[in-house]
Amino acid sequence: MIETDRRRALRAGAGLVAAGALTTGCAATGPAPARDRPPATTTPRPARPAPAAAPAPRRFPGLPAQISHGPRTRPQVALTFHGQGDPATARALLAQAEQADARITVLAVGSWLDAHPDLARRILDGGHDLGNHTHHHLDINAMSEADAHAEITGCADRLRRLTGSIGTWFRPSRTQTATPLVERLAHRAGYPHVLSYDVDSLDFTSPGAPAVTRAVVGGIREGSVVSLHFGYADTVAALPAVLEELERRGLRAVTTTELLT
Repeated sequence: MIETDRRRALRAGAGLVAAGALTTGCAATGPAPARDRPPATTTPRPARPAPAAAPAPRRFPGLPAQISHGPRTRPQVALTFHGQGDPATARALLAQAEQADARITVLAVGSWLDAHPDLARRILDGGHDLGNHTHHHLDINAMSEADAHAEITGCADRLRRLTGSIGTWFRPSRTQTATPLVERLAHRAGYPHVLSYDVDSLDFTSPGAPAVTRAVVGGIREGSVVSLHFGYADTVAALPAVLEELERRGLRAVTTTELLT
C-alpha cells in the first residue's frame, strides 16, 4: 500500500513538472524578436516635379531690334534691374515688388549667377522676367567680335543650365544701346531684340534714395522701361516710394514681356 502511494506521488510530480515545462514554453513563445519581424512598410514620398523651363526669348513683330520702351497707350511700365551685387539687396527688392503686386525684369550677370545660382529660380518663381546682361559686365561695345560673343553666350549658357532657357531678354553691359555688331551677335545667340530703356535711375552712382525716386518718377510714363540695379542700398530704400507713386498715377509695374505683349 505504501509502495503504491509512493508511485502515485512520483507520477503526479512528473505531471506537474511537465505542465510547468509547457507553461514556460508558451511564455517563451511571445512576440518574435525584433530581428525576426518583417520590416515596417513605409509609403514612398512622391518625387518632386522638375522645375518648368523658363520662357524663351520672343520676337515681337513690328518692334525694332533695340527696344527702349513699350506702348504709350496702356498704363503699364517695366522696372528692369541689372542683376549683380549683394544677394541680400536682390532678395529685398524682389520681396518689396511682390508685396506691392509688382513684377520686374532682371538682367543677370553670368558671373553673379555662378556665385548665387539659387537666385535664378527665385526670380522666376516670383513671376518675374529673367534675362542676360553679359557674363562679366564689361564694356561690351568696346570688345572684339570674339570677346563680345563670348560675353553674350557665356551668360546665356549659365541661364540655360540653371533654368532651361537663355532668358527672355539681352541687355548689353555698360551702355544704354548696343552697337550694330553687338546687336548682330545677340541675334545670333538667340535674342531677337536688345532691351534698352528710356528712364535711367542713376542709382549706381549712389545719389541717395530721394534722388533715385525723383529720377524715376520724374521721367516715367506709360510704356517706360526703367533702368535700376540690384546691389545698391539707395535702390532698396527708394523702391517703396517709387511703387507708391506708380499706384497713385494708376501705372502698373509689369514684366517687359507683358509690357510688349
